[in-house]
Amino acid sequence: MKRALTGLRWLVLLVAIAALNLPVIVTLVTSFKSDAEIAANPSLLIESPTWLNYTHIFAMADRFDILHYLGNSLIEAALGTLLAIGFALPAAYGMVRFRVGLRWLFPQVVNQRAIPLIIFAIPIYLMYQAAGLLDTRFGLALILCLVNLPLVLVLLVNAVREVPIELDEAARIDGAGAWAILRLVVLPLLRPMLASSTVLAFIYAWNEFLFGLMLTTRAAVPVTVGASFFFSASGGGVQWGVAAAVMMLSTLPPLLLGLFAYRHIGRSLTAGAIKG
Repeated sequence: MKRALTGLRWLVLLVAIAALNLPVIVTLVTSFKSDAEIAANPSLLIESPTWLNYTHIFAMADRFDILHYLGNSLIEAALGTLLAIGFALPAAYGMVRFRVGLRWLFPQVVNQRAIPLIIFAIPIYLMYQAAGLLDTRFGLALILCLVNLPLVLVLLVNAVREVPIELDEAARIDGAGAWAILRLVVLPLLRPMLASSTVLAFIYAWNEFLFGLMLTTRAAVPVTVGASFFFSASGGGVQWGVAAAVMMLSTLPPLLLGLFAYRHIGRSLTAGAIKG
């Protein structure tokens, strides 16, 4: 009976995993099929696997430069993540230790994430147009920073709360100022949460589509937007095998990063949940 229950649990888990990841599985399988097989065999079985869809992506670099789009996404997501961490870390320390804006600013910033981003589209576009930031990597990185700031701030505020204030008091007795305490005492203890916040912010920044579509046209186009260009770049109709390969390449970096760091993220998010 015990073995049967264990087997049933594994079966339910596998079914749930397959159901939740079915779009990804279908896209992956399609990327290894030829156009003829896609038309004749719509199932998840692959009769004749092929790498031609992936090689064809790089062969059409004159119309669809995926390496350029991947490079843009890497730079913009990384810069947006670093900016979000750089702004959120001192803000979280000031809110927790000095109670600056904890009652009114912190809820306002966090609640902004619940508002649909499309509401900010028109004013942001007009401001970017006036400032000359349209179709620039730095401009899109600024937006990615703002998108991720509420999440990073919540994580770091909770992390700073877990740092004993007695450590600050001891360092202050030794003559350390607020900045020195943050840099030398608090920051080393926040490294696990900083790592988790960085990974999550990078994944969310990489997957951002709305502002990438709205604020970029050519030079700073991220891969999420560039992947959609393929449907108009491939003449003679949509080549679904190549389209699936493009989608898989665009999701590969955040997917690998999430798989590599998921254990550390889970440990950091649950750290301090149980005391005593």
